[in-house]
Amino acid sequence: MKLKLTVLILVCFLFSCMSARKAGKYYTQAVNDSLKVDAVIVPGLAFKSRDWPTLMKRRVIWSWILYKNGITKHVIYSGGAVYTPHIEAYVMGLYAQKLGIPRKDIFYDTAAQHSTENVYYSYLIAKKQNFKSIALTTDRYQTGFLKRFLKRKFRSPIHLIPVFKDSVAKYEHLDPAIDTNRVLVKRRGEFKSIRERYPFMHRIRGTHGMNIPWHKYREGKVDAL
Repeated sequence: MKLKLTVLILVCFLFSCMSARKAGKYYTQAVNDSLKVDAVIVPGLAFKSRDWPTLMKRRVIWSWILYKNGITKHVIYSGGAVYTPHIEAYVMGLYAQKLGIPRKDIFYDTAAQHSTENVYYSYLIAKKQNFKSIALTTDRYQTGFLKRFLKRKFRSPIHLIPVFKDSVAKYEHLDPAIDTNRVLVKRRGEFKSIRERYPFMHRIRGTHGMNIPWHKYREGKVDAL
């Protein structure tokens, strides 16, 4: 049963993937439209060791490029300690500061356990900070997966600015050192991976945003920013 569900989810994910060409068009359109947002949302990834995961590196570098080019004023890094004791949002934040994003312009969501929750909890942070415009910035695969979810569940539009690999490539040699002890959960010995904490079907529901309390909102949509 689990195998069939996994295959089905994989097929759905593949069909929802965004092509590199289309991802590039989103960025080109943002530049052509002189898009400016109050904040970008950057979903996290598991941080397993002292090595900076490639996908995480690309997402963080891209958020830094958007920041230094004036497309965004702030960055919201999202992700708790999901698969490892490292808090994903804080890991990304430390790297971002090393690249040059000021601490004052970085916000953190450490509650999210899934990509849908990355957007949901970051959206709530944006509302609390009175941000009026936000964008999701991540790799094209995750962008494609989340695209319909964004339109269905949020009353304010969330712009899409997928990672543009051509722009990121020239910075991928950067590898700043961070103190990984600063981003561990306080009680590391008691940490359990999400695989240990929740059964398979609960995690699948989380992947599709079904663990989010949508019943609290009118028509199941989070209020506008």
